[in-house]
Amino acid sequence: MAGGLFLGGAIAALVATAVPVQDPSGGFTDPPPDKIVIKIATVNGSGCPQGTAAVAVSPDNTAFTVTYSNYLAQVGGNADPTAFRKNCQLNLIVHVPQGFTYAVASADYRGFASLQRGASSTQKASYYFQGSSSTAARSHPFSGPYNDNWQATDTTDWAQLVWAPCGVQRNFNINTELRVNAGTSAPGSSSFMTMDSTDGDISTVYHLAWKECPAS
Repeated sequence: MAGGLFLGGAIAALVATAVPVQDPSGGFTDPPPDKIVIKIATVNGSGCPQGTAAVAVSPDNTAFTVTYSNYLAQVGGNADPTAFRKNCQLNLIVHVPQGFTYAVASADYRGFASLQRGASSTQKASYYFQGSSSTAARSHPFSGPYNDNWQATDTTDWAQLVWAPCGVQRNFNINTELRVNAGTSAPGSSSFMTMDSTDGDISTVYHLAWKECPAS
């Protein structure tokens, strides 16, 4: 249930209304008319078994959505001892129209959490381009008692955006993680956290910022 506080229709509405980030220095260019094509090169991790993750790009090229169907971390009860942490590493091939580059300006995550009193959980994500030493990471903690949808947004200031290198094909990596800690919750009680929507799919929306590459 990665990203899933709301139904697919609401997710689609969010993608459709995604607004590009403006560059205060005047270097921002409207999203290019040519289409971005994003494909999954590899997907690895206990939170996204094969066939349970997909990527779609918004019509205006300002956002893309990653959809999961089996992303659940849990602790206590009959949970497997290793189920307290789940992760998903997405390696994306991004075709960008010639003369442009992009960066992920913000990412919206939604899901559901059921945490007993004394239990806690964390949603974490890191972003980096293949071959780059620059990694952006964000984490969001939650504490029990909690039994509701959750939402978290990672945002990046324009000056700190990690841009794809111009004129070079570099795959983009997104590594997300859910972790649940039993803490001082009652023995035998169960706590869990998901990224997915109420209909069994999850959507995580990534908003893109754009700028023109320098003329070669």
